[in-house]
Amino acid sequence: MSQNDTAVIRIHPADNVVIARRQLVSGTRLESEGVTVLGLVPPGHKVAVRAIAAGQPVRRYNQIIGVARQDIAPGQHVHTQNLEFSEFERDYAVGQGAHATDYVAQPATFDGIVRADGRVATRNYIGILTSVNCSATVARAIADHFRRDIHPEALASCPGVDGVVALTHGAGCATGSEGEPLRVLRRTLGGYARHANFGGLMVVGLGCETNQIGGLMEQEGLRESGLLHTFNIQDTGGTRKTVARGIELVERMLEQANQVRRQPVAASHLTVGLQCGGSDGYSGISANPALGAAVDLLVRHGGTAILSETPEIYGGEHLLTRRAETPAVADKLLARVRWWEDYCARNDAEMDNNPSAGNKAGGLTTILEKSLGAIAKSGTTNLTDVFEYAEPVRTRGLVFMDTPGYDPVSATGQVAGGANLICFTTGRGSAYGCAPAPSLKLSTNTALWQRQSDDIDINCGEVVDGAQSVAQMGERIFQLMLQTASGRRTRSEEHGYGQNEFVPWALGAVM
Repeated sequence: MSQNDTAVIRIHPADNVVIARRQLVSGTRLESEGVTVLGLVPPGHKVAVRAIAAGQPVRRYNQIIGVARQDIAPGQHVHTQNLEFSEFERDYAVGQGAHATDYVAQPATFDGIVRADGRVATRNYIGILTSVNCSATVARAIADHFRRDIHPEALASCPGVDGVVALTHGAGCATGSEGEPLRVLRRTLGGYARHANFGGLMVVGLGCETNQIGGLMEQEGLRESGLLHTFNIQDTGGTRKTVARGIELVERMLEQANQVRRQPVAASHLTVGLQCGGSDGYSGISANPALGAAVDLLVRHGGTAILSETPEIYGGEHLLTRRAETPAVADKLLARVRWWEDYCARNDAEMDNNPSAGNKAGGLTTILEKSLGAIAKSGTTNLTDVFEYAEPVRTRGLVFMDTPGYDPVSATGQVAGGANLICFTTGRGSAYGCAPAPSLKLSTNTALWQRQSDDIDINCGEVVDGAQSVAQMGERIFQLMLQTASGRRTRSEEHGYGQNEFVPWALGAVM
């Protein structure tokens, strides 16, 4: 990435566009490119530095991000008015970029919570899950009784407990009693029920729903215990009695949950879900590659990172197949991409429906461009495995989980799969929380950091400003991962966010 012109950023010598560091006005001379700007170019947006004929590829990252709708002159703003999505032939080159991982001799540690069965937690919550939307209000009422901002006395004697959270959803009924939609919902709930970050848990149902608690427990191999309770409103005698019972059970679990102590554990116990939301033209330059550098460090220290959002790797999946450890891993990834192509076709949608309006305002034009920046979060290590939504992640290193691009749904699948930390890059601004896993927010630009610093944990805009290299920022992010896993509170945790972001993937017809 060239830093020799304060006005623009060149990512690759072969690119025919560069990225504006700041707003450029007509007549601005880009000395490093020998080009004069024609018209207004917003910060984070693209400027042509060569003539591009209509129908010819536009390249960023030395990759195709679309084709010119019309002839584009050097100095012109390149965006939706003159650039469009176009399919192109991918060279998957399976495994050609795979290489042996250079593991460190002495892995880093963090202060984790070791459960009796050996699982390692980064947080210590009591959780309340629901089988169906109909029990959501009751679940929230139970959790609200223990809210530190409303009833500080309720947890005053339990400093070792991070909180009591209700994770509710809008599904659980009006669907088939067999089939993928219910199976995936149960898999998601089961993943949360087993999550190490819960020191105690209860599942509350209504009683007559399709997603019967007994069926959930059987599919997921769950058993009741002193730290896992299940009951429903109809059998308990109504909502008031159910709330009272839930409060009583939480109070019983709190005493044992509060006894946990943190101790040094290897970084191999850290599983990080990678997210980006509200992306902009700087995402693939600063925060995403910096997070990728941190992922490389995490993997070298024995940890695991989960890349997801299948619609947001579309058009760049060939960069991941090159890093696949085996042909079977590449085949699994491509099978999920093909599933999405069919899914879109069946629902009269297109893969290029993404980017969003905010992404476009921030400088991203096509899904190809967005995907290339999103993949930068994955770093450079081998792709070791591919998982379906909410499946338990049992392979270390960099893995992929098939999820939608919608951040709450995607992160919910990652946490169900075992992620005990989320790293979330954003260029437009995000206040995302993710109980029971802490969520770190990384800004792509300094303007966002200055405007929304209450919600951002680290400013990767320093890379754009030239104050930090990608490698230096990656080291800072990795150290922040370890500190957060050790108990350092994130911005979203300070605000109490994270309960409403539990959003399982809703598949199939609602009847």
